Amino acid sequence: MTSTQFNPFRIAQHQFDTAAELLDLPQSIREILRVPQRELSVNFPVKMDDGSTKVYAGYRVQHNLARGPAKGGIRYHHAVDLDEVRALAMWMTWKCALVNIPYGGAKGGVVVDPRTRSLSELERLTRRFATEISILLGPEKDIPAPDMNTNPQVMAWIMDTISMHRGYTVPAVITGKPVNVGGSLGRVEATGRGVSLMVREIAKQAGLSLDKLQVIVQGFGNVGGTAAMLLEQMGCRVVGVADTNGGYYRRNGLDIQALNDHAARHPYRSLEGYTADGVECPSNAELLEMPCDVLIPAALDGQITSLNANRIHARFIVEGANGPTTPEADDILNDRGIVVVPDILANAGGVIASYFEWVQGLQEFFWDETDVNQKLERIIVGAFEQIYQSAQEKKQSLRTAAYQLAVRRVADATITRGIYP
Repeated sequence: MTSTQFNPFRIAQHQFDTAAELLDLPQSIREILRVPQRELSVNFPVKMDDGSTKVYAGYRVQHNLARGPAKGGIRYHHAVDLDEVRALAMWMTWKCALVNIPYGGAKGGVVVDPRTRSLSELERLTRRFATEISILLGPEKDIPAPDMNTNPQVMAWIMDTISMHRGYTVPAVITGKPVNVGGSLGRVEATGRGVSLMVREIAKQAGLSLDKLQVIVQGFGNVGGTAAMLLEQMGCRVVGVADTNGGYYRRNGLDIQALNDHAARHPYRSLEGYTADGVECPSNAELLEMPCDVLIPAALDGQITSLNANRIHARFIVEGANGPTTPEADDILNDRGIVVVPDILANAGGVIASYFEWVQGLQEFFWDETDVNQKLERIIVGAFEQIYQSAQEKKQSLRTAAYQLAVRRVADATITRGIYP
């Protein structure tokens, strides 16, 4: 596999195979866990505002259900394909197992650029897609959540659609909903909060003060923007951020509140057009290679490859996105002594808070935001400490230690349940 032949599902399988070999898993269990359990591909029509009809492709993949119902987001992106969704579903399985919440992994996506569609078109698209995949969904079966280019409003449309089919309101069928229809306080910020906590913890292990850290964040959506804001509040100096339009860099630190205010005034939180004294505008690729203490890739997968890994000048990489680093790049970074906090841990804050929302919905008993944040911190920091200690004892990378723990938990559940019939 080369960086020019990037396939996220092959990368996910490679990562699993490495862990399975280290764990000496039986071949029968490897065969089960290296492929998704269930895949649904749909092609569905949507009426456009001009009266025409357009057919969209969508997917819902369930990787593994051994530890509980399937959990995973739904993304809207023009480049979504089945292999990407398969990889994301597999990573969700390991992520849920790693932080020890009772879910298996799933993912969904629609091939669409939502920026080209009106709000009413997006609502019709969402409701029809939810109908197409409704045979898989349910609080006890498969619980979607927001992902790239989807948001609480999209989740509300899905919940309402499934509720109309059932004839009664089913709040626990989806997470990441608005609070006024059963969502959880703290859910929107949860993934970025988890990323910021992982920066804090890896700095603590290295004996570094947060106010000395220079941070670069690639991606300024819900994850990257929240992480940047929280890290600035912790005392870090965020010197660079980027979105799809390019990068923004200032040696003495950016004004994250000003960037957030600018993004909030533009569709899909775009930073295009932002200017301030002393701010340079490198490309996305150039920003990744600029010197910093912590690099947070929080955009798309496949951003750090064998083609640029030797030019990364960060001491730590904390993966806010899913699959931002290829296995080849991982080896290069490890050889160079760059510590990577892997995606299945670093961005697990979102699924932890989704688990909280699901529990609250089932019980119809809701927590305050302080309670949510404290519980999230306890779980994700506990997982970090366990993985860090294991990596130190076995002289492994954090990714290897994380995968061994996660795969072991899923394999044990699969073996304990047995093979039906």
